[in-house]
Amino acid sequence: MKGVILAGGLATRLRPLTLVTNKHLLPIYNKPMIYYPLEAMVKAGIKEVLVTSSPDHAGHFANLLGSGEDFGLKLYYAVQENPKGGISDAIILADEFAKDEKILVLLGDNIFGFDLRESVEMFEKREKGAMTFGIEMPTESKQYGVIEKDLDDNVISIEEKPENPKSNIAQTGIYMYDNRVFSFIKDLSPSQRGELEVTDLNNFYVKEGTMKCEMIDWWIDAGTSFDELLRANKMVAEKVKSGELQ
Repeated sequence: MKGVILAGGLATRLRPLTLVTNKHLLPIYNKPMIYYPLEAMVKAGIKEVLVTSSPDHAGHFANLLGSGEDFGLKLYYAVQENPKGGISDAIILADEFAKDEKILVLLGDNIFGFDLRESVEMFEKREKGAMTFGIEMPTESKQYGVIEKDLDDNVISIEEKPENPKSNIAQTGIYMYDNRVFSFIKDLSPSQRGELEVTDLNNFYVKEGTMKCEMIDWWIDAGTSFDELLRANKMVAEKVKSGELQ
């Protein structure tokens, strides 16, 4: 199973910070933001990872991360020519890299402490399907994709930023897909925002009944605003000092 970290986009909400560099290279306490998804890949047992970025900042990632040897990984890089293309548009850059393997996809600005290794091992045994990861957010779920699932963790529906959420489970930026994911992306149409939406991609699997959802305990979408960036720094600092994070 191979890993994909999505670290593109324009991050206009974090300007002027992101006029200097990509948001995924901004510091979160004692290390660059991109280190956290890379370390999550290592914990999950992934050995090869593709990092996608925007044209302006691809060299910044290569200068910082190099071959990936310092992480015990083999790193590859891809450029998303249209930073406004959406998450699914970035995922399809991994088509040739994946070589018919299943993939673990992490958004580069998502920080979490959940160990994905057991989930990866279980998913590798599945014949087909996908998996998303959710977190309970009673008052904020409608700001994200909202997951409705049954007692067996089968996903019934995923709605993007609904006015009337069907649950309090927010979809995080952690996904696993079988090798059909790229053909599904090719069948997507841009949303009203002009993007190939990850929720639309996930709903291919929901409709065929092969999307599962696993719950995690904490998660921060660090790149959405100055407030979330500050909250990420504070939370990570506390978790490092307590020994929960390294």
